[in-house]
Amino acid sequence: MGQSKEEKVHHVFEKIYGNYDKMNSLISFKQHIKWRSATMAKMNIPRGTKALDLCCGTADWTIAMAEQAGPEGEIYGLDFSKNMLKIGEEKVNKLNLQQVTLLHGNAMELPFEDNSFDYVTIGFGLRNVPDYMQVLKEMNRVLKPGGMAVCLETSQPTMPVFKQGYQLYFRFVMPVFGKLFAKSFKEYSWLQESARDFPGMKQLEEMFKAAGFKNVSYKAHTFGVAASHYGTKSN
Repeated sequence: MGQSKEEKVHHVFEKIYGNYDKMNSLISFKQHIKWRSATMAKMNIPRGTKALDLCCGTADWTIAMAEQAGPEGEIYGLDFSKNMLKIGEEKVNKLNLQQVTLLHGNAMELPFEDNSFDYVTIGFGLRNVPDYMQVLKEMNRVLKPGGMAVCLETSQPTMPVFKQGYQLYFRFVMPVFGKLFAKSFKEYSWLQESARDFPGMKQLEEMFKAAGFKNVSYKAHTFGVAASHYGTKSN
């Protein structure tokens, strides 16, 4: 029997963790940092916020939220790759961010009570879960009424020519980068597949609504190669 998507993704991230940050910057030409900053500007996180970062990986977004929430905040990062979390723990400890807790867990079954968080985020992780809707519903469940869910993810450009160029880059160039710089051709081939198969912006907007979110909106980044989606939980 072949591997399930969950098993395959777990293997990928347990293998590439050591080069993950470097490769993110290389593959996106460091644009992912700008995309996250633009996303957080709209989130406008106040001091003392309680937030959860799903599929947190090496914890960059978790840390960024903790810095905005301040020492009185309460920020959780959750990921199912222990190796990725190990890198995240090193960063958190180096910065002495006592308001951060990193947890090993599954985004499909969150170990939190209903109505627990002001914000729930997921950055470049939704495309890798087995069931997108299940994760969106879990995000909605653990949010407080009026809380905000945010997804920053690769998307599908629609502009002719640019769209074709993007697809060629993801399909052929990115796996070669993985081979050259991370010795992980097969793993980066899988990551481009998961990005290629991920819903477009409009479709993901409809999924947010179907998961129970209100005031759903999105913003495209860099001609649509990525997008931020926002939704709030009903009061």
